[in-house]
Amino acid sequence: MTYIDDLFQLKGATALITGGGGVLAGAIGFGLSKAGVRVVLADIREENANANSSAINSTGGDASVIVMNVLDTSSIEKACSEILKSHSKIDILINAAGGNMPGATINPDQEIFDLKIEDLDKVTDLNFKGTVLPSMVVGKIMAKQNSGSILNISSMAAMKSMTRVLGYSAAKAAVSNFTQWMAMEMGRKYGDKIRVNAIAPGFFIGDQNRALLINEDGSYTERGNLVIQNTPIGRFGEADELIGAVLYLSGRSASFVTGVILPVDGGFNFFSGV
Repeated sequence: MTYIDDLFQLKGATALITGGGGVLAGAIGFGLSKAGVRVVLADIREENANANSSAINSTGGDASVIVMNVLDTSSIEKACSEILKSHSKIDILINAAGGNMPGATINPDQEIFDLKIEDLDKVTDLNFKGTVLPSMVVGKIMAKQNSGSILNISSMAAMKSMTRVLGYSAAKAAVSNFTQWMAMEMGRKYGDKIRVNAIAPGFFIGDQNRALLINEDGSYTERGNLVIQNTPIGRFGEADELIGAVLYLSGRSASFVTGVILPVDGGFNFFSGV
């Protein structure tokens, strides 16, 4: 075993990743698999995660897909029961399920009073409740194992007031708060055996925000230019640039780290714009 292997102690671990069909979930799953982790990609529809699973397995990784609705406790419990039958433990939970809806945003030609509460509820449920419920179910499993690492996905939108993304910002702020709250509770009950942290990605290009940040000709939109101007590194992030933070927080390397919201943002969070 190399020093790096011993430092992280990830080989042979099992990771459950919710929202397994997403771009960021795929990159995270790929990175974990390269570190020797057995990856289970969970999604509400099996076909959503199949492409990510196939990509991981094609490079020698160990990835499988399981159907799970992160808003249904019984669905989560059923999926976890199946995982335990085949893998015996769940060492890592990555809560990557999330998203946004148009009605929970405020566009430049709208006022805050145009917010659609029903869409706000859906965005809050998916991002916040969709983090809490898997954490409750898997957290109990980890408590019985007396070991485990939970990693949530927050956002830069949770750290700064940001135009348009009202519902998403509020939901991710709740994720950050829950991360620290659960880290406190698990730490007080289980010491260093179960840790809870989060990463807060900056601006990464995905299907949901591509048109908002990049024009069809590849140039930046007005909002895209504003983001770049306020990112000291001067570019958008690449999905695989989340992997290092995930490996660090998931493994033994972060054995004395809990309740942290780690920005992966090219400096967007600390830059004043001046």
